[in-house]
Amino acid sequence: MNDLVKIAENVLISCLGVKAGEEVLVVTDDSRKTIGEAIYRAAGNLGCEGLLLVMKERELSGEEPPAVVAEAMKTADVAIIPTEKSLTHTNARIEAAKNGTRVATMPGITQEMFEKGAMTARYDEVEKLTAKVTEMLTKAETARIEKEGKVLTLSLKGRDGVASPGVYKESGKCGNLPSGEAYIAPLEDGSDGEMIVDGSMVGIGKLEQPLYMVISKGKLKSVEGEKSENLEVLLKNDANATLCELGIGTNEAAILNGVILEDEKVYGTVHIAFGTNNSFGGVNKAECHMDGIILEPTLYLDDRMIIEKGHFLV
Repeated sequence: MNDLVKIAENVLISCLGVKAGEEVLVVTDDSRKTIGEAIYRAAGNLGCEGLLLVMKERELSGEEPPAVVAEAMKTADVAIIPTEKSLTHTNARIEAAKNGTRVATMPGITQEMFEKGAMTARYDEVEKLTAKVTEMLTKAETARIEKEGKVLTLSLKGRDGVASPGVYKESGKCGNLPSGEAYIAPLEDGSDGEMIVDGSMVGIGKLEQPLYMVISKGKLKSVEGEKSENLEVLLKNDANATLCELGIGTNEAAILNGVILEDEKVYGTVHIAFGTNNSFGGVNKAECHMDGIILEPTLYLDDRMIIEKGHFLV
């Protein structure tokens, strides 16, 4: 536990810039209590007012937390959230950030991930690349992903890129930890084509066999492959089926391990997600937010090649 507390102290200082006297709220669930307690102890060691709230595990990523948790998130200086399912794309997180809380969500974090991999990155370098890619996403009107002969085009017109560099030191800043990605909400009816997802997928984990997806007018029409039945919630209605995110991993220390929190940060990967995006510039609110990682993709923004088979060209 002492090692975890030391790591947590470093995270609170280097990524969230906590100061003595600040209120640091730790929101966790029954599955992640050990990590939550380490962060709580670290906050106390740094002279902060630490608070620890433990809730039952959510059923889906993107499901809202209890009202008492949402209220507490709005009033804390910092909220750090190690949970099994993601609170990143919830109204609770949106409202907390609007209120000035610095929020770091850690969906699916494991003790092993906490101790190595993306958490150990040089976040000054991650921040630079993430800022560059985010600016390119903001300026682009179209994106095109190519993988093994499959092509998926996405309309980004009028949407701004979002940086998640793992550094959230200013009021209202928020994102994942560990982090290292630039992402954007494509137009909800502006994605067409087919794609192979072969890294990992929320609802399945690390993929032994690739998934094959068909998308038309922004909606997932079909998904085939081993364990694709785990993704039936995406075909339940149009909101869940909406292709809601294009993301680009920018963390060279990140390791593909089947936990989407780290997988989507792996350097040179691209991910697409389905479901909610009203928390980062889109207009879709669904029952879920489920990401799939594409390994060694080729990515074009406005016909300029940005990534070639997993290697950055910028």
